[in-house]
Amino acid sequence: MQAMLLSAGAGIGAMALGAVISAVLMKRAGEKSAKTTCWLLSFAAGIMTSVVCFGLMPEALELLGEETGEIAGAATAIGGLVLGVVVVLVLNRIVDKITELRNGDLKVHHTHEGLYHQDALLRNRSKMLRSGIIMLTAIGLHNIPEGIAIGAGGSHEAQLGAIIALMIALHNIPEGMAVATPLLAGGMSKLKAVLWTALVGALTIVGAGLGVLIGGVSDFAVALSLAAAGGAMLYVVFGEIIPQSVVMTKSRAAPLITLFGVIVGFAITLID
Repeated sequence: MQAMLLSAGAGIGAMALGAVISAVLMKRAGEKSAKTTCWLLSFAAGIMTSVVCFGLMPEALELLGEETGEIAGAATAIGGLVLGVVVVLVLNRIVDKITELRNGDLKVHHTHEGLYHQDALLRNRSKMLRSGIIMLTAIGLHNIPEGIAIGAGGSHEAQLGAIIALMIALHNIPEGMAVATPLLAGGMSKLKAVLWTALVGALTIVGAGLGVLIGGVSDFAVALSLAAAGGAMLYVVFGEIIPQSVVMTKSRAAPLITLFGVIVGFAITLID
């Protein structure tokens, strides 16, 4: 039950908060608001990197080491990371196929505009709305492994689940902004944009349920799920958020903000 509540806060609560921030602050879509969102996402990317490197993977290695030995455990952890990356790649490919337009001018991950769907699309109202809908689908898929991390981590140790949930919540606030911004710019009402964004955040609860079920199987299953969730998160960070932030801001500010996020995330993991 605790894992489900934590995932609800990290998913629904944090993403809804991000949508509310966009609804309050954004009077119109533009380069400035897009850059601000990218900087926030860059910070969140650093947070997510920390939760993987200093939270998920050490726990996975410890559990796997106890179950299979250090060498086999390390190999299994790496395999879990790769599995997570592959799963997200496949899911993204599915989204690409579903959302590909007939004229081929918008594919979710085939152009830099498609990584977070906010660049050239900002100039076209109808494309902004379509972009927001695509964002809902893509972010929803990404929220499931985040929920798995909360559920699996919490089933192993309550404190670990709470720390993971906190970091994911920090990540989901700017992500909620990234989802709501194109919806608002496309003409959707503020209330609907917030509700749809919160609904996408609810998929984190689905992932948490899966994580709890996995956690009830064995410590090996918990460790493998933590590693796989880590791989999925790292793909989102290095395959989507950071490249798009660099493209949008056209400066070194985004990577520096990401590094700052890593430091902040590391400090959070030191909390006993």
